Amino acid sequence: MIQTTEKLVSDIASGETSDLVCMDSVAHLDEPSDWSGLSAGEPEEFVARYWADQAALNPQWSINLEGLPEGATPGSHYPGDVFYRETDDGLCVIDVAWTTLVAVG
Repeated sequence: MIQTTEKLVSDIASGETSDLVCMDSVAHLDEPSDWSGLSAGEPEEFVARYWADQAALNPQWSINLEGLPEGATPGSHYPGDVFYRETDDGLCVIDVAWTTLVAVG
């Protein structure tokens, strides 16, 4: 899953359409620059109690994204977690949860 996520990030950051997105995906991928500088974190089995908005989409896995997009400042939105569904062809992205960078201080 880490390699799959690295491919997803690379595809989107380079402006390419990724073949990893499910046909019925509700994921907002937004701009390639939002993905630049991100990398795969640690995958986990999906836990519906933490991700109520994604539960109805039936993902089996989630993985957090690490790093910040170039030029991110407080208030910037960027992809924080990716949700995968298992299919006969492998994993596909069903949704992406976005994070807002907050100022600490």
